[in-house]
Amino acid sequence: MVTFLAKKFIPNYTRYQDKQVREKYGSLCSILGIFWNLFLFVGKYTAGMLSGSIAIVADAMNSLSDAGSSIITLVGFKYAGRKPDPDHPFGHGRVEYVSGLIVSFLVLLMGFELFKESIGKIRNPQPVDSSPLIWGILLAGILVKCYMAYYNRAIGNKIQSAAMRATATDSFSDAVSTGVVFVCTMFANVTKVNLDGWCGLFVAGLVLYAGFGAVKETMDPLLGQPPTKEFVDAIYEIVLNRDGILGMHDLVVHDYGPGRVMISLHAEVPGDGDMFEVHDTIDLLENELKQKLGCEATIHMDPIVVGDERTDRLRNLVVKQLKKIDEQLSIHDFRVVPGVTHTNLVFDLLVPAGYKKDRDELVDELQARVQKKDATLFLAVKVDEAYSTR
Repeated sequence: MVTFLAKKFIPNYTRYQDKQVREKYGSLCSILGIFWNLFLFVGKYTAGMLSGSIAIVADAMNSLSDAGSSIITLVGFKYAGRKPDPDHPFGHGRVEYVSGLIVSFLVLLMGFELFKESIGKIRNPQPVDSSPLIWGILLAGILVKCYMAYYNRAIGNKIQSAAMRATATDSFSDAVSTGVVFVCTMFANVTKVNLDGWCGLFVAGLVLYAGFGAVKETMDPLLGQPPTKEFVDAIYEIVLNRDGILGMHDLVVHDYGPGRVMISLHAEVPGDGDMFEVHDTIDLLENELKQKLGCEATIHMDPIVVGDERTDRLRNLVVKQLKKIDEQLSIHDFRVVPGVTHTNLVFDLLVPAGYKKDRDELVDELQARVQKKDATLFLAVKVDEAYSTR
């Protein structure tokens, strides 16, 4: 159904990273979510009233809250698609994350309410009736929720939407919880053993678990999570395959919402190259990154010495000793400053984010190792922390 509607109402529907296409997909899935959840609420609530089951009524109220969540997601996609303005020069893309976070908190709220109601049902159990009509409603609810989880996850991955992935997680947990209610209802019908309150408690646990997971998924990009390995690898591949670029480092990715990513990096270029030619290479590279990855790129040129035997030998010496300390470590911006009595080796030392070892101790150890090979070498080191990893 989603593919059919996308072909009918979304021009260029396969261009998933296009801002207008993303917004239309988000709106389409949100409207479908409102329709399906209201449909399920009516069916489950009717079944719950007929049977007197707190678990089925709780499941119905969960569907109603999901309809409200879909409305919030719809508003989030609409607002996130607004153009930048003087107060928000980077656009409104993070509103999508905020809407996903609101959805997640609503899921948690519903989970706590179901938990309280189920405890009351355990303390004061009441008879539960069932019939083929009630079983059919519950079974239909399971199938619909599985379908909603499938298309929200598929579209969410294609348009890189945390809000839609949170909705998919919620839909799957709903399918599982409805399945549990269905099994408990069948069991009570056959054995006359009332597990309604315990079943509701289990459903509440599933809803809470899904809610906490969705909170994490939508909170991480708001707090500033690292870029994905695939995105970083794609940047390295584009940059390092460009003629005239010898290396790169200090990659920083700023995420202002889906389709609104800015990156900065340092590109190593030959120190003896023509400045205008190198500048033209950098311009072409920034444009290529925008065309292929949809990001705004700012590239700093780092000229390095090439073809100098002594510089290459000393750089290799430092790298070899550094790898003996830790394979994760690397250097860049390496320069040799000769003097009368000693030689300074000037460079940046890159450590992974969250690296535990003390920075001063790390530099002292590297200094000691290098001077064991040549006592006239002194290190002038700046320690950098990586904002992204390959």
